[in-house]
Amino acid sequence: MSKATMRKSGSERQPAAAWRVPVTLQEVPETGLHRELDADEATRAAIAESAGLTALPRLAATFDLERRAGNGLRVSGRVSAIVGQICVVTLDPIENEVEELVDLVFTPGAPGQSGRREALGLDDELPEPLINDTVDLGAIATEFLMLGINPYPRKPEAVFQAPPAEEESGHPFAALAALQKGRGQHD
Repeated sequence: MSKATMRKSGSERQPAAAWRVPVTLQEVPETGLHRELDADEATRAAIAESAGLTALPRLAATFDLERRAGNGLRVSGRVSAIVGQICVVTLDPIENEVEELVDLVFTPGAPGQSGRREALGLDDELPEPLINDTVDLGAIATEFLMLGINPYPRKPEAVFQAPPAEEESGHPFAALAALQKGRGQHD
């Protein structure tokens, strides 16, 4: 499954609109546009809360925007962050690095119009819709950050060990089983 498809999945957590960096098609010259973004503390705090992180000490993105045929845009770049999480084994706080590559094509109108894929030279991915001739780089960075977060973070040296097998009498339902056996003998 592609990242674009994963971003659109209804089962994924929807990012808050905490980081907005809109860029219009008219702002992108024919030679292209380079943008470097660093989220401020309030933005990082809002994104960390919506992503279920304990902290988000760093969130940055670099994007190159270039015009495409038919009033489209290509957005490529990288999202990098340090995320604070809780180890699923030890329950200790840990920090992980997130590095996600971005490569999206935006076109006006509905994605998948007949002939659009071939005209744009796309193989597998359908283009994203370009709404009001604008892309939101902050939203793109937030979505790709969330895709890169490990849902089961673990300290490198942490190893899960199952508890030792208990005797039958130690089983949580052993008392219930004993009651049921005793009841069967009296009937």
